[in-house]
Amino acid sequence: MRGLPPAAGALVLCAVLAAVACAGPALADSATPRPAVILLAALHLGCELARSCPLPGRRVPEGLGSFLPVVLAAVFLLPPAAAALAALPGGLAAPVVQRPALVRRAWHGAQQSLGAWGAGQVFGLLDGPAALGGAPPAGPADLPYALLPATAAAAALCLVLTVLDAAVLAAAERTPAATAGHGLLGRALLPYCVHGLAGLMAAVMWRSPYGIPAAVLVLLPMYVSCLVFAQYHREHAAHRATIRALVQAVDIKDRYTRGHSERVGQASTMIARELGMAEDRLEVVRIAGILHDVGKLGVPTRLLRKDGPLTPQERRIIELHPEYGHEMVRGIGFLGEARSAILHHHERVDGTGYPYGLTGEQIPELARVVAVADAFDAMTSTRSYSRARPVPTALAELERCAGAQFDPVMVRALTAAVGRHGWHPVVTSDADLQVIDDPAPAVVPGPGRPAPQAPPAGHGPAPHPRTDGGGRGPVRPGRGGR
Repeated sequence: MRGLPPAAGALVLCAVLAAVACAGPALADSATPRPAVILLAALHLGCELARSCPLPGRRVPEGLGSFLPVVLAAVFLLPPAAAALAALPGGLAAPVVQRPALVRRAWHGAQQSLGAWGAGQVFGLLDGPAALGGAPPAGPADLPYALLPATAAAAALCLVLTVLDAAVLAAAERTPAATAGHGLLGRALLPYCVHGLAGLMAAVMWRSPYGIPAAVLVLLPMYVSCLVFAQYHREHAAHRATIRALVQAVDIKDRYTRGHSERVGQASTMIARELGMAEDRLEVVRIAGILHDVGKLGVPTRLLRKDGPLTPQERRIIELHPEYGHEMVRGIGFLGEARSAILHHHERVDGTGYPYGLTGEQIPELARVVAVADAFDAMTSTRSYSRARPVPTALAELERCAGAQFDPVMVRALTAAVGRHGWHPVVTSDADLQVIDDPAPAVVPGPGRPAPQAPPAGHGPAPHPRTDGGGRGPVRPGRGGR
């Protein structure tokens, strides 16, 4: 156990000894149904080994996890010690990607064995074997009642595995056990209960006149669905990695606005949620906000980092960044509607924006959302060329420009969302972010409350010296949305 902290090594050793103590009696007991143990152990082992077998052009998706319906079927069909023994080979065969591989395999095997033994004990205490019925012709299963011990056994298996995971994580990383296990049980409980139902159906068919082939046919669709689900999660993780890489590339190139993309994604989501958009569309809005400035990768770095005012020619170059961004992501299919927001987030409702001068509802809805979120974050965060404005002042400025530059519906949605939840930006790598708290509470439109008024002339928000031309004109988020 070299390389492991002493506490983690001791925990692994104790788990292995406990698993041997739980499964060992099944080897010595002549009443153990050995054929059933061998069949279930082989089935579980085959499911684990299949995860590393080549498929046409690819491997089985990683992250599938142990195929627990087989383990739970063993819990329902066998005595606790025999179930612990049947779960052991599959646990030992579970793929590992980090060293020490032998210790990790021993840990996985002990986990599976202890979990099966604990689940078997719970199943027996609730008279699960009697509810399941005996071998033919003993009688049919009492399915309405059998659901209770089966669900309790699945929950017990979930609890044992979760506690062991949290314990070894706390021992290996020297973190409090409560912190290491935070949220693990809640996230895992429902999938374990679903696996428990599949295991129960397999056990019922196993003891039916149709026998073992029918039980395997019950498990096969569940296994295929697990493969598909794992593939979905792997693709979703790849999508997140792609987005993260693009945002990091923009942040590296434009060091003045690090963290801006994530905050625009956050504000865009607040607006969309206030508008009542569906949950699946909220994710698209968030991605659109995060990637809205990806086209900066095509803009010369010297222009993005220039400290002085931009010349008209330099501004025209920077104003190409929405088209650059759209070209960069047009082949990324999962972005969907977010691509139009990247292209049109600098359009204005009065038709004087770019790149195409669209007006009103010609501008895609997500682009109108991102435009407001982009300007709001630009005004409430400190840049090299402008000081952060108070949140109420930024909202008032957005309201002043609503109907000309911004969609009034989106401005009202942001104002209402900030008034209800406040603005607590998620700061990533932006060390210079400063959100100024106004000493007085923000005036937010609502029942019985007037909309915020623009400040009197001469007392308005400080202009952006490189974008507003020194006058108090429309809000401009900065260099191409910065």
